[in-house]
Amino acid sequence: MKKILPFGLLALAAILALLAPSTEVTTVTESNIDTGDTAWLLMSAALVLLMTPGLAFFYGGMVRKKNVISTMLQSFVCMGLITIIWVVFGFSLAFGEDIGGIIGNPSTFYMMKGMLGNDAWSALPTIPIALFAMFQLKFAVITPALITGAFAERIKFNAYLIFITLFVIFIYVPLAHATWHPEGLLANMGVLDFAGGTVVHMSAGWAALASALYLGKRKEQVHTPARISYVILGTGLLWFGWFGFNAGSAGGANELAASAFGTTTTASAAAAMAWIFFDILRGKKPSAMGACIGAVVGLVAITPAAGFVTIPHSLVIGIVAAVISNLVVIWRTKKGIDDTLDVFPCHGVGGMVGMLLTAVFAHSNVNSAVETNGIFFGETGLFVAHLIALVGASAFAFFGSLLLLKVTDLLASLRVSEEAEIVGLDVSQHDEEL
Repeated sequence: MKKILPFGLLALAAILALLAPSTEVTTVTESNIDTGDTAWLLMSAALVLLMTPGLAFFYGGMVRKKNVISTMLQSFVCMGLITIIWVVFGFSLAFGEDIGGIIGNPSTFYMMKGMLGNDAWSALPTIPIALFAMFQLKFAVITPALITGAFAERIKFNAYLIFITLFVIFIYVPLAHATWHPEGLLANMGVLDFAGGTVVHMSAGWAALASALYLGKRKEQVHTPARISYVILGTGLLWFGWFGFNAGSAGGANELAASAFGTTTTASAAAAMAWIFFDILRGKKPSAMGACIGAVVGLVAITPAAGFVTIPHSLVIGIVAAVISNLVVIWRTKKGIDDTLDVFPCHGVGGMVGMLLTAVFAHSNVNSAVETNGIFFGETGLFVAHLIALVGASAFAFFGSLLLLKVTDLLASLRVSEEAEIVGLDVSQHDEEL
């Protein structure tokens, strides 16, 4: 039973495909398709997809040699499994007809219904809705992949497939709907999340902490990175792809995309250098690993703010996020929490810092969608809304993930045996070697 569950999901998807009204056209909104906007979103979707292989190299280089293939595959497989879920009903749950501000109607875009014509998503009328669906898919793909760094080197692959399926359906999709759907709960509170600080990074970060606590420590807590060069390559791919992540979230080839492009690269650069200098102040040698981690933390922190803040303020966001995440890494180490690749300190904490600093520096001169300016400009409403959303989203992602881990463990035990862990997951789970 435990072994056939993942295959059962694929079989179910195939059956549903035969029943899908694939040629039905459903009007979403009157559209005025713009070729420039469409071209940029096509490129952005490809850039965001590239981030997942980039993450595979980033994480794969950090683990021990005997776990490189397993760790990289955990990222790569998301491009397959999550795509199937998204096409069948995931996009509908995230962006379908609103149900209570927390979920969408699964039948609205079931099996990509209504994707054949020139229809457009109501908030982005200049690009085809099919492109919007595929762009958003890439965000859904990388989010569960981010979690894998927390339980690296000790999780069964089959159980992992079940967990990320449950995570996307019950954690990611509700947060995406609540935050990005025009009638979503957090959207109606005025919460700003330009490209996924709450939806992607906070959800993955809290799920990572829950996973590290639930699975417990590795038997051998030796941390000898297999390939630092993989980490550098992965960082470059992530940074490159992040321009699609953030600048693509502007929804078109426009001045807002240019602004988000600038804040993205500036925050990452500032965070990379801040991480290096902070390590030097602590008496450590500057390292390639530190520079790479710092760059990614800056990318994480600017994600919710990219289209709402100025480039000078993005420098502050990058520096503050790097220092705080570095301090949380130190705290995590002292507490003995085996978050293998520091997903919570970097993605969870980086996302939360970015979310709060969005509410500090956001201004309507950058983006007219900002109805209440940040607290830096003397207005408090946005900051209060973000504080409330931060607490609520954090509790939902953390405790919801703990519950899903327990459910998964009942269906298929999560941890590999001690012998399999010592041999390494590449061989014990996949019969492959680097």
